Amino acid sequence: MTTVLIADDQPLQRMGVRMLLEGTAGLTPVGEAAHGAEAVRMAAELRPDVVLMDIRMPGMDGIEATRRIVASGGRTRVLIVTTFDLDEYAYEGLRAGAGGFLLKDARPEELVAGIHAVATGDAVVAPRLTRRLLDAYTHRVLAPADTAPAEDPRLRSLTDREREVLVAIGQGWTNAEIAQRLVLTESTVKKHVGRVLAKIGARDRIQAVITAYDTGLVSAKS
Repeated sequence: MTTVLIADDQPLQRMGVRMLLEGTAGLTPVGEAAHGAEAVRMAAELRPDVVLMDIRMPGMDGIEATRRIVASGGRTRVLIVTTFDLDEYAYEGLRAGAGGFLLKDARPEELVAGIHAVATGDAVVAPRLTRRLLDAYTHRVLAPADTAPAEDPRLRSLTDREREVLVAIGQGWTNAEIAQRLVLTESTVKKHVGRVLAKIGARDRIQAVITAYDTGLVSAKS
């Protein structure tokens, strides 16, 4: 059973999500928070598997709440649920440690699948959606990279092939696309991706994308 805390300042939004969770086998809503500080407190008390986190809330916003929940070192994972076209803070939420994000107009089955994915340590954001987000906002939230990739300690342990795979991840390629372009089998790509995540200390594919940009291995113009 996956337990879920709903953090959103809109009562009707919380009610709709709660009804969906209550009607879905394997998911249980354990609480509702109307602002970030309350979400942090309730996450510490209830220790849910997943927090569905809105970004724009009064007082402490969802980004800071996500950062604090992740920094606590507990098992709780955060799934940001926001409006991509209007909310420019989704990327910062991922940098704060969220396991991914979905749009508020996502279909119920997409939200359910996203919760299950985040609960098991996966990233929710599809590679192509990741590419859209980075194309739109990386120039705003990342400082220009003037450090050679080889100088970053997170990249020193990567083999040449693993570095190629990290570049591909940063560019939003799927495993199938990586396999095709690097002439590898998908099973081999999966092994490379796993080793890359372990070596750079990334929790998931989203954090690998962020690392690729932060280290200058991939740029917004790539």
